[in-house]
Amino acid sequence: MTVARAAVKVVRLGRISYRSALKVQQQHIKQHLDSSSCSPNTLLLCEHEPVYTVGIRRAPYPPEEEQRLKALGADFFRTNRGGLITFHGPGQLVCYPVLNLACFKKSVRWYVCELERTVIKMCSQFGIEACTSPDTGVWVGDNKICAIGIHCGRYITSHGLALNCNTDMSWFDNIVPCGIVGKGVTSLSRELGRDVPTEEAVPKLLEAFTEQFNCTLIYN
Repeated sequence: MTVARAAVKVVRLGRISYRSALKVQQQHIKQHLDSSSCSPNTLLLCEHEPVYTVGIRRAPYPPEEEQRLKALGADFFRTNRGGLITFHGPGQLVCYPVLNLACFKKSVRWYVCELERTVIKMCSQFGIEACTSPDTGVWVGDNKICAIGIHCGRYITSHGLALNCNTDMSWFDNIVPCGIVGKGVTSLSRELGRDVPTEEAVPKLLEAFTEQFNCTLIYN
């Protein structure tokens, strides 16, 4: 018996504030919870205005640290995703899959691993040898090129991945990215020694996602 491939709609949000992107995610989550079917599965693609976000895997972030980061010109948000503190900003391709895992496999561990494999496959298309590590995300050596932090409730996913393309990496100097001491961050541009805008990475990421999740992408 042939299993039908899940359909996933691709939505391009452009450059958008983190607050606005959260609202869009919440709208799509509600559509899933109000529906008895496997649709609509959606990939939200965007870049953010500078923002530092904190996940749920830590004690409350010190108010003085929050104020210090805001003084740099970035927003600051506490979120319900996994993971610790990270940065999002221009030049970083952010992908928020809002999926019903019942259409794929009802396993959060499987889902996170598939996201990692998607990015590794995409990096290989650029000639970059990326890998996983005991720490979540995708790495090139000891430098993280893509952060992954998700939320999953009733098998509906939100949040997702952030791939550094031609991000201003100095923003990461103000934090310990993802709370991992002794390791750094990198980008497609840094690894390739040339400017790699998000638009160049989008088709490769979508191709890898299609293959890894065995789905059909639908474009607006």
